Amino acid sequence: MPELPEVETVRRGLAPVMEGRVIAAAQVNRPDLRWALPEGMAERLTGARVLRLGRRSKYILAELSTEETLLIHLGMSGRMLISGDMPGAFHHPVAAPQKHDHVVLDMDGGARITFNDARRFGAMDLIDTARLGDHWLLADLGPEPLGNAFHEDYLVARLKGRMTPIKAALLDQRIVAGLGNIYVCEVLHRAGISPRRKAGRIAAPRVARLVPVIRAVLEEAIAAGGSSLRDYRHTDGELGYFQHSFRVYAQEGRPCLTPGCGGTIARITQSGRSSFYCPQCQR
Repeated sequence: MPELPEVETVRRGLAPVMEGRVIAAAQVNRPDLRWALPEGMAERLTGARVLRLGRRSKYILAELSTEETLLIHLGMSGRMLISGDMPGAFHHPVAAPQKHDHVVLDMDGGARITFNDARRFGAMDLIDTARLGDHWLLADLGPEPLGNAFHEDYLVARLKGRMTPIKAALLDQRIVAGLGNIYVCEVLHRAGISPRRKAGRIAAPRVARLVPVIRAVLEEAIAAGGSSLRDYRHTDGELGYFQHSFRVYAQEGRPCLTPGCGGTIARITQSGRSSFYCPQCQR
């Protein structure tokens, strides 16, 4: 599933053709994706201006002039693709309709945005903007890892006394929003912390040092356009490239890249997910 860097990359790709633009026509081709789509969604979207395109955790949020916000979740295979007129001199021919094009937005600037989702694990919803924070997908989320509310003192306090493995703690969206399996594996390797370690038994200074590592990994991944594994694509259909910088994720059996380590990357299963780490240098 796309994690924060992939979703942020998509948001940045959509912003130039959506922000400040009116949805001239909305087409909804089925009643549901992962869950039922909002009643009258096409009519509620048509004519609305996109005031701001934001992101919360792994969700794209389009604030509309109608005092509603469109929530977009890509799920496992969802893609937001742009065709038609692009900013500047670029033009991409409007794509022919595909089998899994479930929602199509024609913007007044000439761009067409298509939500394509072969497996329909994605989702969309329309939410009263004034009550956005109460939505069941957003209400319990922790702070954004790139925001000011996520800092060393916060993380030390939240992990204090927790007997869950540090891997599970960092995947808990109530503690920090947007982190997923790939980037937690990469963060723990850079920090030299085993994914097996109990979160509450890691010394406070080591926990504090996780914060800048988390930010660095996410910022590098965003700069690389995210990681393309299986279905993920940019809004222009191109792949992300951070997977070429993986130090541990999916690197089982390969030499550890930590200078002077000499260890070999191993894979274990934690809560049904694969964890990749170096038993030699991650303690």
